[in-house]
Amino acid sequence: MTAHLPHNLRSDARDNRERILDAARSIFVTDGLDVPIREIARRADVGPATVYRHFPTKEMLIAEAFTDQMLACRSIVDEGLADPDPWLGLCGAIEKLCELQARDHGFTAAFMSTFPHAMDFAAIRTASLTGAAELLGRARDSGRLRPDVVLDDLILMIMANNGIHATTPAARLAASRRFAAHMIEAFRASAESAPLPPVPRLVPAVALRGPAHQ
Repeated sequence: MTAHLPHNLRSDARDNRERILDAARSIFVTDGLDVPIREIARRADVGPATVYRHFPTKEMLIAEAFTDQMLACRSIVDEGLADPDPWLGLCGAIEKLCELQARDHGFTAAFMSTFPHAMDFAAIRTASLTGAAELLGRARDSGRLRPDVVLDDLILMIMANNGIHATTPAARLAASRRFAAHMIEAFRASAESAPLPPVPRLVPAVALRGPAHQ
């Protein structure tokens, strides 16, 4: 049906949809998932009917916003892999993942607790973990990542970053950026690095297999 619409109308519809999603993601982060559709419409500068035309139910809107969040994580990992410098690719991914999570401010957790069976993100998650393991492997092979850093350390970093609390979004983002800088220095290879404690297995064994996870 969309293929038969005038080009300008299709473009306007796409713009409206993106504005709705941008507004929804922003307001879900600041005000939670219970915000009414009319407020999302107001923030997106469209009418409530336009929101419902694109997303017939609020759950569909929330799920789409969450899907974009998941895909953003995958995109960050892919960008890191595309960097010709393995260490800079890893550092960039660490910075962007921490920043994305700081801006997320519990949206992912709220979605999963409210709609635990809404959809299966196993494929996206596995692809992201596989890419992250490859990021680490490339950086390790370059000699700039300490050899005892494993994928579980990245997961531990994400968990710790998620625990940052601040009085304002700007303060939370600033704290997250500083934390990312600390983690990059902790991951950097150094002749003076003391051995790390045993690896805490934070990634399910079925998620990844191979030397990159070991």
